[in-house]
Amino acid sequence: MSSLLSSSIGKKLLMGLSGLFLILFLLIHLAINSLMLVPDGGETFNAAAHFMITNPIIKVTEPLLAIGFLVHIIYGFMLTIQNRKARGKDRYASGNKTSGVTWASQNMLILGITLLAFLILHLAHYWVKIKITGDPLLDPVMVNLAGVETMVDNAYALVNTSFGYLWIVIVYAVAGIGLALHLSHGFWSAFQTVGFSNNIWRKRLTAIGQIYAWFVGLGFSLIAVLQYLFYQG
Repeated sequence: MSSLLSSSIGKKLLMGLSGLFLILFLLIHLAINSLMLVPDGGETFNAAAHFMITNPIIKVTEPLLAIGFLVHIIYGFMLTIQNRKARGKDRYASGNKTSGVTWASQNMLILGITLLAFLILHLAHYWVKIKITGDPLLDPVMVNLAGVETMVDNAYALVNTSFGYLWIVIVYAVAGIGLALHLSHGFWSAFQTVGFSNNIWRKRLTAIGQIYAWFVGLGFSLIAVLQYLFYQG
């Protein structure tokens, strides 16, 4: 098993599996974040956030999610370095002139590093405050959970306040576009890596991947922009 995981095929398999796991997570995360656009002062979003924080299934999957991110990041770097060493000077000869190769596929490392920097910022903005340090904006509010009045952390106030700063909105909007570019290549690549691809399905997965990538990426960007434009004050 250890020899498989250390081999090029093993690394690609872990990249593909972790990528598929993260693809599903991003869709769920976008669905929860979209509740910020419900015009009820954040009650629906706070109820959903409380459910996600207290749900025992989520508590179990949260460490798995962290592992998924770490595996994807670490093996992404390892495979990129390995591929560059294998190609040597050939990669300079082909460059951007290589036909049939998208800009995103040629720059997955740059996109990955950019998204890693954004992830660190995102965790510092929200996860650290919600899980560890706390924040005055998180002062509990009353929401209706399945007909029961319940006190929950005001996660909406924390996120909404941060989206009142233009520089944060710009960072999130740009990160959303970067995510879309990363996913536009990563989506079909993940399926191909786990063996679910052929000449017919490669075209289908490429098309589905483009739709998914831009739906998710622009979705995150749009939430930040709409929060800034219409949900402040």
